[in-house]
Amino acid sequence: MSELPEGASPRLHRLCRWISRRVVRLPFRVRVHGAERVPHRGPVVLVANHSSLLDGPLLLGMLPRPAVFLIKQEMFRGALGWFLRRIGQIGVRRGEADRTPLLTAVRVLKAGGLVGVFPEGTRGSGDVENAQHGAAWLARAAGAQVLPVALRGTHRPEGQGRRLLPRIDVLFGEPIALPAGKGRTGLVAATDAVRTELVELIAELDRLVADHREDDVRGKRA
Repeated sequence: MSELPEGASPRLHRLCRWISRRVVRLPFRVRVHGAERVPHRGPVVLVANHSSLLDGPLLLGMLPRPAVFLIKQEMFRGALGWFLRRIGQIGVRRGEADRTPLLTAVRVLKAGGLVGVFPEGTRGSGDVENAQHGAAWLARAAGAQVLPVALRGTHRPEGQGRRLLPRIDVLFGEPIALPAGKGRTGLVAATDAVRTELVELIAELDRLVADHREDDVRGKRA
C-alpha cells in the first residue's frame, strides 16, 4: 500500500481504521456532514482544527481511505511509538527545523496518499489562531488538494465532568487547490488560503450545531 510510509503495516492500519469506526465512536453520538466531499484518490492534505487527542483516532475511521497524520514527537515513546509507526503515522518535533518528517509526508502524497495536519494554534478551544506553513508547504510540494475539516464536541471544558454520550459534529469542506506563487510570498498566500478556509468551515459548523440544538429543543417541547 503506497499510501503509507515505508515500514508501516497495511494490515494493522486497516485494523485500526475498523476499530475507529466500530469501537472508538461507541461512547459518542457522532454526526458527520459532507463526507461525500472526501476525494477517494489522489494526493490530499487534510487540515483540521484540533480540540483533543480524540480528533485523530476519530477521523481515521471516518475517512474512506488510508490516512497518515503528523503527530507530535512526544507521543512516539515506547510501545505507543512503535504502534504509531506501524500504522503509518509520522512524528514531528514542534518548533524545530527538521524536514525529515515533512519529506516523508511528501513521498506519501506523491504516491497518491492522504496526509492529515492539525495546524499549531488550533488546540484547546479548537479555534484557528495562527495556521502554520506546514500544511500549505506540503500541498504545494506534492501538488495536492487541501481538504479542510472542522470538529466540535471532542473537547471537554476544564472543570466539567464526563458527559453521557456527548455529541460530536464533524464537517468536511470542499477540497481546494492552493493559489500559485513562488517563494515565501507564494507560501504565505497559500497559508492564508488554508487558514481562511478552515476558519470559515468552523463558523459553518458552529451554525449547523446551533441549528441542530434548536431542533432538539423544539422536538422535546413538541
